[in-house]
This record gives sequence, structure tokens and C-alpha cells, in this order.
Amino acid sequence: METTTLQFYSLEYNRLKTYGVAALFVAGNVLLPQLCHLVHLGGPTFLPIYFFTLVGAYKYGWRVGLLTAVVSPWVNAVLFGMPAMEALPAIVLKSVLLAGIAGYTAARYLRASLWLLAGVVLAYQAAGTLGEWMMGESFYGAIQDFRIGVPGMLLQVFGGWFMINRVICRRN
Repeated sequence: METTTLQFYSLEYNRLKTYGVAALFVAGNVLLPQLCHLVHLGGPTFLPIYFFTLVGAYKYGWRVGLLTAVVSPWVNAVLFGMPAMEALPAIVLKSVLLAGIAGYTAARYLRASLWLLAGVVLAYQAAGTLGEWMMGESFYGAIQDFRIGVPGMLLQVFGGWFMINRVICRRN
């Protein structure tokens, strides 16, 4: 019988590997949104800009997650005009919250279950929605991810679990 041993890391900023890993996750956060934007309302529905931030922060620590969270939206905005510049503060806020919550959860529980990932996704979305509302967005606009982004949240939970537990894990 094959067993899977998960290893979680907390890469430091003084290691070149941190920036290399973050660059890979930034690339994922640039490519996945481009694929999702091929579908009408694919960005707001599938929330692809957060996917690799979740995976990176959970597997490699909050520092990799934070680098991915801050750089990804800016690269997408500069290269492709999406997200729009006026949406960047809210997206960066949610991304940074996601990186912190995912990194903390992984370090605290040392496993990646569907329940833990669901908790991470709900926590960053709830806190981010409140932050977005406080930043001046209408309540209706602030809850957009809960109105039409549920498929994206499910993608983060199930896809994130699959990536962490099956794709980038160590096998004995």
C-alpha cells in the first residue's frame, strides 16, 4: 500500500528558493485567470487569482503566500488589464488575508483536510468582504464573491486539497 507523507514548509525571505517557488505560483495566478476569463464572468465566478496563493501559502508558508498574493494581481493588471486598477485594493486585501490565514492554518494543524481548507476560504472571504465594504464598496458589491463566486470557492477547497495532497506532496 502506498502512503503519502505531507511536508509543509515555512520558507524564509533570505532563501532564493522562496522567490523561485513564489514565482511559480505567481505564474499560475497569471495563467489560470487567463483561462477562466475565456468564459463569460469567469473571473468573478471562479476567483482564479486566489487559487495558487492558497496552495503556495498552505504548502510553503505565509511568506511565499504573501509574495504571491501581492505580486499576482499587479502582474495581471499590468499585463492584461484584469483586474481593473480600481479593484486591486480589495483583491490584494483578500489575497493577503488568504496568505496569512492559509499559512497559519497549515503551520498550526500540519495537515490539509477539506474542512481546514473550507475554513481558510470562508475566513478570508468573510474578513475580506468586511474589509472591502469598509473600503467604501457598497454592501452589494462587497458580497459579490458570495453571490457569484461560490464555484470559485469550491474550486479553491477541492482543487487546493488535490494540489496540496496529491500533486505537490512527497511520496514514500
